[in-house]
Amino acid sequence: MESLFALGVVAFAIVVVFKAVRIVPQQEIWIMERLGKFQTSMQAGLHFVVPFIDVIRYKHSLKEIVLDIPAQVCITKDNVSVHVDGVLFFRVMDAVKASYGISDFIAAVTQLAQTTLRSEIGKIDLDRTFEERDKINSAVILGIENATQPWGVKVLRYEIKQIQPPKDVLEAMEKQMRAEREKRASVLTSEAERDSKINRAEGAKQEVIKASEADKQKQINEAEGRASAILAVARASAEGLRQMAEAIESKGGDRAAQFKVAEEYVRQLGQVAYDARAIIVPANVADPSSVVTTAMAVIEGVRGSDARK
Repeated sequence: MESLFALGVVAFAIVVVFKAVRIVPQQEIWIMERLGKFQTSMQAGLHFVVPFIDVIRYKHSLKEIVLDIPAQVCITKDNVSVHVDGVLFFRVMDAVKASYGISDFIAAVTQLAQTTLRSEIGKIDLDRTFEERDKINSAVILGIENATQPWGVKVLRYEIKQIQPPKDVLEAMEKQMRAEREKRASVLTSEAERDSKINRAEGAKQEVIKASEADKQKQINEAEGRASAILAVARASAEGLRQMAEAIESKGGDRAAQFKVAEEYVRQLGQVAYDARAIIVPANVADPSSVVTTAMAVIEGVRGSDARK
């Protein structure tokens, strides 16, 4: 009998020791109550409690919690019903408030996210819901954050997973997008054709300008060439006349001039004989000496005029 009593005492002592020792895992916090009243928050590590008096009432994880928000029907500003679901990321910041501030903070956060999302979707048209997801996410976070502060919960971010419009609306949107793509393609094609015509016209214009400039330069070059040729001929004639004058003034120049005049007279007379288009017969064709005398008289007259100057 005594042995059974001793065995019972040992078993009771073991149970008491087991109840008195509590080990809290990392990234968790436990809420302990003593006789039904909040006593302390137990952080990660080894703790001792009073058995049968102290009770672990709540256990909270300090990790970031991922909460799947179920899909719900939202009505947009243009009265289109869409199914929207999302995912919410939050964390317990104050375990005491999360334990005693609300009965079930997870259910409360879920309901608050859904109602806030419906409110934000109702402010915009269907077409804008797809392009303004970031704005909707930020609005949902802002709406939830103010309400969850008394609960000791901090919402970190919210993401819309899917927006599902009705089937007929999807078909209409696809037709609209197809029409927009065809419109953009037509506009781009017309702009390309316009640019091509402008480029061809500009090229033709430049070609005409270049051709006119080339023709202008050609005429200038030809005119300069003719002027240069006339100037060269004039200079050669002047040089010939100068040399002729010097030759006449030199010793024996008169005889040379007479010989040259007679020679030119005979040559020109021979040319007249072979030219059938015009036949000019001078009166004294048989007397070349008279022609020479006349020419020398002209030369003497020019010489006398130069001497008087």
